[in-house]
Amino acid sequence: MCGIVGYIGEREAQPILLDCLGRLEYRGYDSCGIAVSSRNIKAYKDAVRVEALKKVLSPLDGVIGIGHTRWATHGEPSQVNAHPHLDCSGNIAVVHNGVINNFQMLKKRLTSEGHNFISETDTEVIPHLIERYYDGNLEKAVEAALRDIEGSYAIIVLAVSEPKLVVARKDSPLIIGIGDRENFIASDVPAMLEYTNRVIYLEDDDIGVVTKDNIKVRRHGTEVDWKEHRISWSVEDAQKAGYEHFMLKEIHEQPKVIRDTLREYVSSDEPVVDLPMLIGTSQEGIFMLACGTSYHAALVGKYIV
Repeated sequence: MCGIVGYIGEREAQPILLDCLGRLEYRGYDSCGIAVSSRNIKAYKDAVRVEALKKVLSPLDGVIGIGHTRWATHGEPSQVNAHPHLDCSGNIAVVHNGVINNFQMLKKRLTSEGHNFISETDTEVIPHLIERYYDGNLEKAVEAALRDIEGSYAIIVLAVSEPKLVVARKDSPLIIGIGDRENFIASDVPAMLEYTNRVIYLEDDDIGVVTKDNIKVRRHGTEVDWKEHRISWSVEDAQKAGYEHFMLKEIHEQPKVIRDTLREYVSSDEPVVDLPMLIGTSQEGIFMLACGTSYHAALVGKYIV
């Protein structure tokens, strides 16, 4: 599981990207990297933790950028396999969370067409596919590239001279954070919560175009009305909050989590829980979804509830 972030606005992108990546490091930490665009794309990546990258990274000027923290799947942890990945021209950069199942076939085809690959990753086929279809319209090129891909993805695409980020997801989470003349993109809410609590949860097959002032989302070729959600919890809530580790924090948080969950269904006039109907039935009830040790906790909870 990897973490991806993006920023577009009026502030320098580099410190924001690094800050957001640091909050996503639980999603992957064998390597990381960022790419920032101004007149060209400047990328820096390595098989190090985010804090180590901060110490050696020179200033990269630009108000548009993308970042990635990796947990290796295809290809060992190394500088060349770290994200972002670029096309042959160096004008298109991509960060990706997911797995491209048919990347070997795509790589063979693209290589035969003259594309040069330098990594062992499945992700590198994406910028080359976008390059193949790019004719000045980045969104259409991304859409065409994704039609060739089999697998799962959450991607953010950056291109030189394009004052936008193009995003897409299928079977991997991706969120857009709404700011004031700036917008954020991330795999998970904690990455951007320091900057905004207004978010859009993208759905499968969504392709979005994000500028500093506007967000458009299309699904199957049709523009959709996205819904803004307000996050009620804080950055501190997402951190360890003084506990030695997250498991201990989660154990002690269970009463609060149950109260907060039930509060959504309790009338302010009387303490009666009004549960929603189960899908496809006339019954009210609670689903407990879990695996591993959490499954056994759910079995206990079943009898308590």
